[in-house]
Amino acid sequence: MESDRINRTKYALMVEFLNRNNLNTVCIEANCPNRYYCFSQGNATFMILGRVCTRNCFYCNVSFGKPGKVDSKEPKRIAFAAKEMGLNYVVITSVTRDDLKDFGSMAFVNCIKEIKRISPKTKVEVLVPDFCGNIDAIKSVVNAKPFVFNHNIEVVKRLFPIMRRGGNYDVSLEVLRYAKSLDREMYVKSGLMVGLGETLLEIFDTIRDLKESGCDFLSVGQYLSPSEKHAKVIKYYNAKEFEGIKEFALAKGFLHVESGKNVRSSYRAKQYSEELNM
Repeated sequence: MESDRINRTKYALMVEFLNRNNLNTVCIEANCPNRYYCFSQGNATFMILGRVCTRNCFYCNVSFGKPGKVDSKEPKRIAFAAKEMGLNYVVITSVTRDDLKDFGSMAFVNCIKEIKRISPKTKVEVLVPDFCGNIDAIKSVVNAKPFVFNHNIEVVKRLFPIMRRGGNYDVSLEVLRYAKSLDREMYVKSGLMVGLGETLLEIFDTIRDLKESGCDFLSVGQYLSPSEKHAKVIKYYNAKEFEGIKEFALAKGFLHVESGKNVRSSYRAKQYSEELNM
């Protein structure tokens, strides 16, 4: 089909553009199942601070080890990329950098500032790690005025010690709560994976916790194991079950919920605001 050839061309052009400008995306590093669709639509989630993470979460495909030096020119490259690509919505995420004094927070701040300076019409969503719960790190990012502040809870509380090594469920909730308290006008978002052995009651408890922590937006998607070395899928949820989760979250007061098999935190990110006319 002609449309399929056009999409494949857009996908190839996006990959070539990212490689040429030395830009990383979580789409590729985390082996996201939506990367073909998103790239073909001209959308990408930029991943800053390198390709190596200081944590080794049991579900994640991003490389674990000792990260390299921070690239001070990366924020400007991302800003120029947003302008050249004509993006009206950009998502910035990162590997976790527990090795840095500021936990990588200033890299997010610099990305927001550079995008606002070089491509002022572009809305910026940041998908941040927990910064080890550091108040100054959270405050610096919020003060830079992103359109959406996102931190993924990822899994239910019971599974945190197994799946999120180095993370803490209550710390993640506090990151969201503190960010919202600093700027009530800023949208706060989180994401949850299902299929790792959690119960429906645990999913609902997590959704309640996220809403009580100030979240406006929520994404819920099916976990897919990246390799045999990662956590195995315990359950595959069907469309009816995902719809039930969405209805529960909306009833709890979320402004927008994406819930489905292939949903990931950044999937259709700009549609959250577009569909609500924000």
